[in-house]
Amino acid sequence: MPLQRKSGDTAHLTELPTLREAIVKRPITNVIADKIAGLIASGILQVGDPLPSERELSVALNVSRDAVRGGIQMLAAKGILEISQGARTRVRRSDVGPVTVGFATARAVDAYNLDSVHAARLLVERQVVTDAAIGIDARRIVQLEALLASQKSALDDPVRFLISDREFHVAIYQASPNRLLADFSTDLYAYMMEYRREAVGRPGAIATSYADHVAIVEALRAHDPVAAAEAFAVHTGRIYATTQLLIQGESGSDA
Repeated sequence: MPLQRKSGDTAHLTELPTLREAIVKRPITNVIADKIAGLIASGILQVGDPLPSERELSVALNVSRDAVRGGIQMLAAKGILEISQGARTRVRRSDVGPVTVGFATARAVDAYNLDSVHAARLLVERQVVTDAAIGIDARRIVQLEALLASQKSALDDPVRFLISDREFHVAIYQASPNRLLADFSTDLYAYMMEYRREAVGRPGAIATSYADHVAIVEALRAHDPVAAAEAFAVHTGRIYATTQLLIQGESGSDA
């Protein structure tokens, strides 16, 4: 029997990264702590980085500021984050332990080469996005529009944009009825995030990604599976191209 959600459920379930966690409803502060730990494990947040403000994180993660504050305090108690009076909370250390992204641990997909991951994304995401476009509901569209607004306010902030970017992609994947493919897509999305972070820091990169996201949401809102899949393929192609350039550049510098 497929997992059913009550209509009143909010981010408590929709934000969970794995089917296993979706079976048992967990406190939202634990979910947010895991999300921030996942951002650190994947390389989106790095040691020494200041976290976005509680308000910015609450918008990006689609939860209350109290939930964000609780998640931060949990990680601070473990020594992963450092809270200082009158200063931004910062990442203190990166050894957050094993963190599940979709159904694999963070960085597990990094063991594969770029071409393999890109081919897998084109194949799997086409099906996931096609299914999402057919069955996406108004609540999910509202969530995506809120994430677009968050991204528009972060056009000069690569880290904050990437946090919202991850939520945007996962929200679309989770709109698919095939939860296995949704989790697999989440794993593929997390590929080589340190390169993705560098890529979005380049002039015009965030604005281009934001425009891609707008086109994707327009297709989803219209329930147009062909347009949604094509818009997603364009976006994935840009990610592939920029990641390839960065990997080749790093290889060249090591030669």
